[in-house]
Amino acid sequence: MIAEQLNAIMQRELRSLKRELKAYSDEADIWQEPGGISNSAGTLTLHVLGNLQHFVGAILGATGYQRDRQAEFERRNTPRAELLEEIDRTLQVVGATLASLETGSLTAQFPVPFGETSVTTGDFLIHLTTHLAFHLGQIDYHRRLVSGQNESIGPLAIPELHSAGSAPSGS
Repeated sequence: MIAEQLNAIMQRELRSLKRELKAYSDEADIWQEPGGISNSAGTLTLHVLGNLQHFVGAILGATGYQRDRQAEFERRNTPRAELLEEIDRTLQVVGATLASLETGSLTAQFPVPFGETSVTTGDFLIHLTTHLAFHLGQIDYHRRLVSGQNESIGPLAIPELHSAGSAPSGS
Protein backbone atom coordinates (compact mmCIF):
# COMPACT_ATOMS: atom_id res chain seq x y z
CA MET A 1 0.00 0.00 0.00
CA ILE A 2 2.79 2.48 0.83
CA ALA A 3 4.30 1.95 -2.63
CA GLU A 4 0.93 2.84 -4.16
CA GLN A 5 0.73 5.98 -2.03
CA LEU A 6 4.26 7.05 -2.91
CA ASN A 7 3.57 6.32 -6.57
CA ALA A 8 0.44 8.51 -6.47
CA ILE A 9 2.38 11.39 -4.91
CA MET A 10 5.35 11.08 -7.28
CA GLN A 11 2.96 10.95 -10.25
CA ARG A 12 1.14 14.04 -8.95
CA GLU A 13 4.42 15.92 -8.50
CA LEU A 14 5.65 14.97 -11.97
CA ARG A 15 2.35 16.15 -13.52
CA SER A 16 2.77 19.39 -11.54
CA LEU A 17 6.27 19.72 -12.96
CA LYS A 18 4.80 19.52 -16.46
CA ARG A 19 2.30 22.27 -15.58
CA GLU A 20 5.12 24.42 -14.19
CA LEU A 21 7.16 24.16 -17.37
CA LYS A 22 4.12 24.85 -19.54
CA ALA A 23 3.32 27.94 -17.42
CA TYR A 24 6.51 29.74 -18.52
CA SER A 25 5.20 32.13 -21.18
CA ASP A 26 8.70 32.51 -22.62
CA GLU A 27 10.46 29.16 -23.07
CA ALA A 28 13.87 30.83 -22.67
CA ASP A 29 12.94 31.79 -19.10
CA ILE A 30 13.14 28.11 -18.11
CA TRP A 31 16.92 28.43 -18.40
CA GLN A 32 17.41 31.80 -16.72
CA GLU A 33 19.71 31.97 -13.69
CA PRO A 34 18.94 35.26 -11.97
CA GLY A 35 21.40 36.57 -9.39
CA GLY A 36 21.57 34.37 -6.32
CA ILE A 37 19.93 31.41 -8.11
CA SER A 38 22.45 28.75 -9.10
CA ASN A 39 20.08 26.37 -10.90
CA SER A 40 17.48 27.18 -13.53
CA ALA A 41 14.14 25.40 -13.73
CA GLY A 42 15.52 23.44 -16.67
CA THR A 43 18.52 22.28 -14.66
CA LEU A 44 16.34 21.27 -11.71
CA THR A 45 14.01 19.41 -14.07
CA LEU A 46 16.87 17.42 -15.61
CA HIS A 47 18.20 16.71 -12.11
CA VAL A 48 14.96 15.33 -10.63
CA LEU A 49 14.24 13.28 -13.75
CA GLY A 50 17.75 11.82 -13.77
CA ASN A 51 17.46 11.09 -10.07
CA LEU A 52 14.17 9.20 -10.45
CA GLN A 53 15.20 7.44 -13.66
CA HIS A 54 18.36 6.24 -11.89
CA PHE A 55 17.16 5.28 -8.42
CA VAL A 56 13.64 4.10 -9.24
CA GLY A 57 14.07 3.06 -12.86
CA ALA A 58 17.58 1.63 -13.09
CA ILE A 59 18.16 0.44 -9.52
CA LEU A 60 14.68 -0.83 -8.60
CA GLY A 61 13.21 -1.43 -12.06
CA ALA A 62 16.31 -2.65 -13.93
CA THR A 63 15.55 -0.35 -16.89
CA GLY A 64 19.18 0.00 -17.89
CA TYR A 65 19.07 3.80 -17.59
CA GLN A 66 22.57 5.27 -17.39
CA ARG A 67 22.71 8.43 -15.31
CA ASP A 68 25.04 11.29 -16.11
CA ARG A 69 24.55 13.50 -13.05
CA GLN A 70 27.14 16.01 -14.20
CA ALA A 71 25.28 16.51 -17.48
CA GLU A 72 22.07 17.19 -15.53
CA PHE A 73 23.76 20.33 -14.22
CA GLU A 74 25.67 21.25 -17.37
CA ARG A 75 23.05 20.89 -20.12
CA ARG A 76 21.47 24.13 -21.22
CA ASN A 77 18.64 25.22 -23.46
CA THR A 78 17.03 21.81 -23.88
CA PRO A 79 13.73 22.58 -25.64
CA ARG A 80 10.63 22.57 -23.42
CA ALA A 81 9.07 19.86 -25.62
CA GLU A 82 12.03 17.57 -24.91
CA LEU A 83 11.79 18.23 -21.16
CA LEU A 84 8.07 17.39 -21.27
CA GLU A 85 8.83 14.14 -23.13
CA GLU A 86 11.41 13.24 -20.47
CA ILE A 87 8.81 13.87 -17.78
CA ASP A 88 6.40 11.53 -19.59
CA ARG A 89 9.08 8.82 -19.75
CA THR A 90 9.76 9.26 -16.04
CA LEU A 91 6.05 9.06 -15.23
CA GLN A 92 5.91 5.72 -17.03
CA VAL A 93 9.05 4.32 -15.39
CA VAL A 94 8.08 5.40 -11.88
CA GLY A 95 4.53 4.09 -12.30
CA ALA A 96 5.57 0.71 -13.67
CA THR A 97 8.40 0.20 -11.20
CA LEU A 98 6.49 1.15 -8.07
CA ALA A 99 3.48 -0.91 -9.18
CA SER A 100 5.72 -3.96 -9.49
CA LEU A 101 7.34 -3.68 -6.05
CA GLU A 102 6.49 -6.45 -3.65
CA THR A 103 5.40 -5.37 -0.17
CA GLY A 104 8.39 -6.97 1.54
CA SER A 105 10.85 -5.05 -0.62
CA LEU A 106 10.01 -1.81 1.18
CA THR A 107 11.48 -3.06 4.46
CA ALA A 108 14.56 -4.53 2.72
CA GLN A 109 17.72 -2.47 2.39
CA PHE A 110 17.88 -0.29 -0.72
CA PRO A 111 20.07 -2.21 -3.21
CA VAL A 112 22.88 0.35 -3.19
CA PRO A 113 24.46 1.93 -0.09
CA PHE A 114 25.19 5.64 0.20
CA GLY A 115 28.78 5.71 1.29
CA GLU A 116 28.81 4.02 4.67
CA THR A 117 25.04 4.39 5.09
CA SER A 118 22.28 1.99 4.15
CA VAL A 119 18.56 2.64 4.36
CA THR A 120 15.43 0.67 3.64
CA THR A 121 13.83 0.93 0.22
CA GLY A 122 10.71 2.43 1.80
CA ASP A 123 12.68 5.16 3.56
CA PHE A 124 14.59 5.94 0.38
CA LEU A 125 11.41 6.17 -1.68
CA ILE A 126 10.04 8.65 0.87
CA HIS A 127 13.30 10.58 0.53
CA LEU A 128 12.98 10.60 -3.28
CA THR A 129 9.40 11.86 -3.00
CA THR A 130 10.38 14.76 -0.75
CA HIS A 131 13.43 15.50 -2.92
CA LEU A 132 11.12 15.83 -5.93
CA ALA A 133 8.68 18.05 -4.00
CA PHE A 134 11.52 20.25 -2.72
CA HIS A 135 12.80 20.95 -6.23
CA LEU A 136 9.26 21.40 -7.56
CA GLY A 137 8.81 24.22 -5.05
CA GLN A 138 12.07 25.77 -6.20
CA ILE A 139 10.88 25.60 -9.81
CA ASP A 140 7.60 27.29 -8.86
CA TYR A 141 9.50 30.14 -7.20
CA HIS A 142 11.87 30.36 -10.16
CA ARG A 143 8.95 30.68 -12.59
CA ARG A 144 7.35 33.40 -10.50
CA LEU A 145 10.64 35.25 -10.12
CA VAL A 146 11.72 35.28 -13.76
CA SER A 147 8.29 35.71 -15.32
CA GLY A 148 6.60 38.01 -12.82
CA GLN A 149 3.65 35.61 -12.80
CA ASN A 150 1.98 35.03 -9.47
CA GLU A 151 -0.53 32.40 -10.56
CA SER A 152 -0.42 28.98 -8.97
CA ILE A 153 -0.36 25.91 -11.19
CA GLY A 154 -2.23 23.96 -8.49
CA PRO A 155 0.64 21.70 -7.44
CA LEU A 156 -0.82 20.03 -4.35
CA ALA A 157 -4.06 18.56 -5.63
CA ILE A 158 -5.57 16.54 -2.78
CA PRO A 159 -7.90 14.67 -5.21
CA GLU A 160 -4.78 13.11 -6.79
CA LEU A 161 -3.78 11.29 -3.59
CA HIS A 162 -4.11 7.50 -3.54
CA SER A 163 -6.91 7.47 -0.96
CA ALA A 164 -8.93 10.36 -2.44
CA GLY A 165 -12.62 9.74 -2.63
CA SER A 166 -15.89 11.57 -2.19
CA ALA A 167 -16.40 13.30 1.15
CA PRO A 168 -19.22 11.94 3.29
CA SER A 169 -22.45 13.87 2.83
CA GLY A 170 -22.95 16.62 5.37
CA SER A 171 -19.25 17.56 5.41
